[in-house]
Amino acid sequence: MDQVRNRSLGLRSALFLLIVVVGIAIGYFIIKPSDTLPIYHPNQLDQRLVDPAIKGAKGEHHIRDFDLIDQFGGHFTLNDVGERIIVADFFFTTCPTICPKMTVQMERVQEAYRDEDRLLLLSHSVTPEMDSVPVLATYAELHRADPKRWRFLTGDRKQIYMLARQSYFAAMDEGDGGPDDFVHTENFVLVDPLRRIRGFYDGTSPTDVDRLIRDIGTLLKEQKPT
Repeated sequence: MDQVRNRSLGLRSALFLLIVVVGIAIGYFIIKPSDTLPIYHPNQLDQRLVDPAIKGAKGEHHIRDFDLIDQFGGHFTLNDVGERIIVADFFFTTCPTICPKMTVQMERVQEAYRDEDRLLLLSHSVTPEMDSVPVLATYAELHRADPKRWRFLTGDRKQIYMLARQSYFAAMDEGDGGPDDFVHTENFVLVDPLRRIRGFYDGTSPTDVDRLIRDIGTLLKEQKPT
């Protein structure tokens, strides 16, 4: 009789242990961070970020091509980006408020991936009439920008504003890029090599930029090393 009770107790203990192990395993897979990032399209976003010109657009959203001027005075397009991951922001060199904080955080991103050839940082000036090539070159040097990793872009104002609103969804306000229009946004935007948006981040927040740095690592794992 004792042997039967002991065997029964042993079976119940084993069953209980099995239930605990299975429960832990299920819980792990439920709460563990996803190893893939979302792909953002206009209909998934806060509609205040989506320019009226592309609301209701169907299919995948991709960053449009552009032709701007970098801090070295050369033309810079998506062809120059190649198959690299992009982190984009919009700033101006004389900004006294959010832009200095954003630039410091972009420096952190550069430092975190200083030896990573598959990443490119793009900072677009929203006052291109003031941020000339020499001004951007000085600003880039001041912030220790590695030209292989970080480009500062100026050029046609309307094109830059269209990129901010219709490609990167970086600004909530509407406008036409004219003299009275102004984009002022703290957003950093993460873009994969297929030109799809994979994340939005507050570029003034060290905590959110920590998340960006982690997400870049996740995105790099999707790519084969060059």
